[in-house]
Amino acid sequence: MSSQLPAIRSAVRPFLEKLEAGDRIVVAVSGGADSLALAYALSKEASKLALQLSAVTIDHQLQDGSNKQAELVVEQMKSIGLDCAIKKVKVEITEGLEASARKARYEAFDSLDTEAIFLGHTHNDQAETVLLGLSRGSGTRSLSGMAEVNGKYIRAFLNITREQTEDACKEIGLIPWNDPHNKDSQFARVRVRTEALPTLEKTIGPGISDALVRSAALLRDDADALDQWAEQEILGLSLDDLDCAYLAGLPRAIRSRIIRRAIYACGAPSGSVTSEHVAAIEALICAWNGQGPAHLPGGVKVERFSGRLSLSRHQP
Repeated sequence: MSSQLPAIRSAVRPFLEKLEAGDRIVVAVSGGADSLALAYALSKEASKLALQLSAVTIDHQLQDGSNKQAELVVEQMKSIGLDCAIKKVKVEITEGLEASARKARYEAFDSLDTEAIFLGHTHNDQAETVLLGLSRGSGTRSLSGMAEVNGKYIRAFLNITREQTEDACKEIGLIPWNDPHNKDSQFARVRVRTEALPTLEKTIGPGISDALVRSAALLRDDADALDQWAEQEILGLSLDDLDCAYLAGLPRAIRSRIIRRAIYACGAPSGSVTSEHVAAIEALICAWNGQGPAHLPGGVKVERFSGRLSLSRHQP
């Protein structure tokens, strides 16, 4: 078996080279093979560029003994020369366990004083994300998967497979933790990983994961272009008072982006606007027959008066 260490180190190098000497950077380590391999690769490459690298592990406190697992991560990071902080979070179950844990985790990440946070998502995770988006009937942005760089978040391993990270850990001598949640079929992502993708590989042919990831890259280019167009349109608009005739004259892909932005600008919670909500506003614009207002998440109300969309928020 050939060594995977050159590949994982090469994967992080271009992202580190865009940072400046002295920058503080953090690697998020769950204890799984992906994040352990990422931490190792960064530990070898960051010092060459005078970057200040540390690690953080999140204790979601959802399982008995989660604190012991966090301490094991600290020990493994110490073995490769990295300081690792443990951040305990309280997960409030508001939108399913998986989504709620993710929200709590990213809130903890957002609080860190750092120039960049490296996350261990791999090629496999990208394929799973795209397939989940397809199953939900998501739009172009969702189907484009995870971005390599999103603000201060960097996913340097989107071209590295899970198998490569597992092999790398064996070479290094790091022992990955197998999160029980990763085998729990109540989670859609687990079913995609253990059932859907293997079935597709078997029935359609090998290479499905690669095809999904390639499709995501192409769709990301399209989504970026459409987002840029919509942003240019938004610059000249008042998002709480929109002209219906103007909106109707735009391509639907641009109009729907403006609608979403307007709803969120009015106070809808992040991630709460669905395609059904957008369709209700679309009807006010393009299929007007005197219908009443649309009531949306966060107390946002959208109604049509004299050919204009009025957005307001009810304050309880």
